[in-house]
Amino acid sequence: MMKTIVLSMLLLSLTACYESADVTLHQAGEYKGKLDTHSQTSEQREAILAKRFGQVQTDR
Repeated sequence: MMKTIVLSMLLLSLTACYESADVTLHQAGEYKGKLDTHSQTSEQREAILAKRFGQVQTDR
């Protein structure tokens, strides 16, 4: 009886170590995610980020 309990506990503990082996391969330069639904254009977002970068990098 004790062997059965120990064996079942061992098997149950090993199931927690299972990891999905799904691998997603992406091609360079191709975005395969969701459609960007931001209201700003990429140029506007780039300008905002450049402004933020300039504000942070003033001490260097």
